[in-house]
Amino acid sequence: MKIFPKSIKRIKMKKKLSFFIFASITSILLIGYFFLEKKIYAESAAIFLFILAILQVFVLQFFFRNQLKNDVIRANLRLRIEELKLSLEVAEEMGSHKSIYLANMSYEVRTPLNTVLGMMNMLKQTDLNDDQMAQVEIAEYSSKHLLQLVNMVTDNTEVESGNFNLELQTTDLKSDLSKLFKVFEFQAWEKGLEFDYKFLHEEKDKFLVMADSPRIQQVLINLINNAIKFTNAGKISVIIDQLVGIDNFQYITFYVKDTGIGMKPEQVKRVLNTPENVFSNSLMKDYRGGGMGLSISNQLVQLMGGDLELESKENEGTTFYFSLQLKKTLNLEAEEESLAPVLSEKFSVLIAEDNRMNQKVIKFLLEREGADCTFAKNGKEAVDLYKILDFDMIFMDIYMPGMDGYEATRLIKNTDKYKKQNTPIIAVSASAFEKDIEKAKESGIDYFLSKPLEVNKIKELLVRFSKTTV
Repeated sequence: MKIFPKSIKRIKMKKKLSFFIFASITSILLIGYFFLEKKIYAESAAIFLFILAILQVFVLQFFFRNQLKNDVIRANLRLRIEELKLSLEVAEEMGSHKSIYLANMSYEVRTPLNTVLGMMNMLKQTDLNDDQMAQVEIAEYSSKHLLQLVNMVTDNTEVESGNFNLELQTTDLKSDLSKLFKVFEFQAWEKGLEFDYKFLHEEKDKFLVMADSPRIQQVLINLINNAIKFTNAGKISVIIDQLVGIDNFQYITFYVKDTGIGMKPEQVKRVLNTPENVFSNSLMKDYRGGGMGLSISNQLVQLMGGDLELESKENEGTTFYFSLQLKKTLNLEAEEESLAPVLSEKFSVLIAEDNRMNQKVIKFLLEREGADCTFAKNGKEAVDLYKILDFDMIFMDIYMPGMDGYEATRLIKNTDKYKKQNTPIIAVSASAFEKDIEKAKESGIDYFLSKPLEVNKIKELLVRFSKTTV
């Protein structure tokens, strides 16, 4: 960054030298003119010329000395550039060796692990008593956990190098992920934590989907591993919400919640992009390996068309979640029942939500019940829309860029329009932390709705705050 000021300085110096040379030539001509006109004596002319010559010597010496210095600097810069190029080539070669090493290590570890798992499976087919079966299952879960860790390291390396592509296949996510969660269930149990997982879906909405199941599992492995590492007491919850299906697509949201150490607001802002710098050195000693894989998970989710988001409170816990739009395939359901909407009259809802995928999900859930939806991308836009349009209800996401839901709620409640209409405001958040609920009450929010959004609760709220009677 300092090269440009130096270049400007050199240009200015050359201009000054040019001006000095021009002034010297002008002075010599003037002295010659005055001498010819006999306005000055020869002695005086000689003295002036002598002084001018001395000044020229000093100026030229100063200029050439700076020129030599600049030449040395340029030579050093060229040498430094060559050194950097060489260092880059060495780094690339080391990266290549690292990839080869990891690939070899992965093969060397996976081969005996697969043999162990095969022998475990054969052993389970023999006549074992209950205690022996339990011991074999524990060994099997531990082996699977080790295999998942090996896969996580090698898969993350592939993502970092960019050598990966999505492979969409017909997938039964419930079946695939249930096997994965069983491994983590044992891992959490070893640490004394509760672990539960559930799949939210209606039988009439049960579909297979086109998805890259290994990549989805890779993201969940990274998130659940970190949740267990950063949680010393309490519970890890995984929720797969597949309640919303629109046309030929299924909208599926994945939640990983923990009751761990949580994060400070400044950590939350940069955790997905630079996780290696988020946690202090002392914390990393206590949670060795924690925090890794988050930026890679974010890249994978974006590649699959979603956005990885998080909500966290220090000493209360963290929730990571992301939504994917996956194409339905092989319809497993019978004819869908036509369910009548709960709203019988026009009902206008303002939804403040910055995530487009979440917008589609909540739009579908509300419009299915007969509501008209208008969206705002942040708190300020929600306030502006409220001032010019009439709404019967507001769904306010708490965490939004710029102005958050709390501030937007305060500004809306301070308007003359709100004082007349008393529009109900519903807070929406992926994590119902106690501080969030308290802050919501203080800001005047009427109801706190936690994600994943439950259809029955949405219906209850629409009925309660509308003129509909059931």
